[in-house]
Amino acid sequence: MADINMAALNGGNAAPDTVDYKAKAVGLIRRARENHLWRQSECINLIPSEQTHSRAARILSVLDPSFRYAEHRKVKELGGVDTFYYQGTDFIRDVEAMLKEEFGKYLGCGNIEARVTSGQMANAAVFSALVNWKNIIAKNASNASGAMGAGAAKATDAKRLGYVMNNHIICGGHLSAQPMGALRDHVAIDPDTGKPAVVSFPVLQGNPFKTDTDAAIKLIEQYRPELIILGKSMVLHKEPVAEIRKAVDELGIETTIMYDMAHVLGLVGPHFQDPFAEGADIVTGSTHKTFFGTQRGIIAANYAEGDAKYGLWESIESRVFPGSVSNHHLGTLLGLLIAAYEMNRFRDEYQRNVISNAKGFAKALAGAGLNVAGDPDISYTETHQVIVRVGRGAGAECAAKLEENNIIVNYQATPDEESFTDSSALRIGVSEMTRFGWGETEFGKAAELIADLVLRGKPVKDDVKALRSGYTELKYCFTDYELGGELAGLLEMLG
Repeated sequence: MADINMAALNGGNAAPDTVDYKAKAVGLIRRARENHLWRQSECINLIPSEQTHSRAARILSVLDPSFRYAEHRKVKELGGVDTFYYQGTDFIRDVEAMLKEEFGKYLGCGNIEARVTSGQMANAAVFSALVNWKNIIAKNASNASGAMGAGAAKATDAKRLGYVMNNHIICGGHLSAQPMGALRDHVAIDPDTGKPAVVSFPVLQGNPFKTDTDAAIKLIEQYRPELIILGKSMVLHKEPVAEIRKAVDELGIETTIMYDMAHVLGLVGPHFQDPFAEGADIVTGSTHKTFFGTQRGIIAANYAEGDAKYGLWESIESRVFPGSVSNHHLGTLLGLLIAAYEMNRFRDEYQRNVISNAKGFAKALAGAGLNVAGDPDISYTETHQVIVRVGRGAGAECAAKLEENNIIVNYQATPDEESFTDSSALRIGVSEMTRFGWGETEFGKAAELIADLVLRGKPVKDDVKALRSGYTELKYCFTDYELGGELAGLLEMLG
């Protein structure tokens, strides 16, 4: 066992530190600058789960709230008043209220929980709340029936969720909605199989990227799931929200329909889907993929006080705080608010262009000779994503070669593969480059460069840099001029 230098631990007569930390700091700053310039002015960024923030969102995110706390919860003993446990929080309290108002407008709903810091956390909080709510109902029913007797006390195991229906991860389902992810501690075990009680949506035989809705409804009738989780991370199609809602209502099944919109949150509306109008109970998502925001999460619902399920919303709020977060990154909360303003201002043009660009890009990639997955009758996609097959097990190597040439994508397993180690595809998104002003012409040029590299092994780095160099100003946001010099004032204040 190595000897421990107690003098060093106790601040005694230890040798002075000879590391040049100033040089380390300078080196870090230089590397960070180089990386920033590389990604923001020399790369074609096509990862569908990423988004550059506007200058306003970036600057607001590093202001004073980024150092602070604002824990709060509704306290029944004080009449349900939302009580903050720190002083100096009036500003960020107002920011949170304004953010909830903007998301309510955007999604068309009345309940917003904005304190979760990722989509994964949002899902975990909902799963925990569903279990909590289920056990509260069971306890109240037991007490009402007098089953435990007056004054009796008995420890019992909490019930987990019964059957859950999800999109399997290999068919593009979110990791957090899998038994290996956030769902793991909240779903029961099927006594017949000894495995988690999860049944996955079936997919169409001729198009494994799309749900077989008729077959799904038969499974819902068979298993009567307590929770149905829609949404994918590899997503080419709309989710069958309305069809599932109609089916569960006709079958009289007590279930919660949750739509994890992490990848498509920025597309909510007439150009894609309107989840609450179509019948979703709960919407979750991360706020930095197709949405313009900082890296946070959101939970939304439409329960009014007095509704049978309003208690579920109260459970969600309690599972967020104190169940999931303490400090919830107040700087990024402030940045997300201005991103929500940007989205509500520019959503129609942005969403229309994202979907048209994705369709045009997919057709251009196919026209250049690449194997584009999906249905060619709809130009391969209904979202911001395009899937390109590059050969069994070749996805990772292909993505690395593209990165060497300043084209940033990520490799992806497809539904006909057993695991991500055999990934044969590239998952590509158009939302970030759309915000930098690209249209179908620019995506067509990018398709040719990708084909030159992937199919012909031709280096394209210089061509990529030249194409990107003309598109470094972010669109669909407020300019410094429009903001009346306020950003310049903030930068001057920060020094």
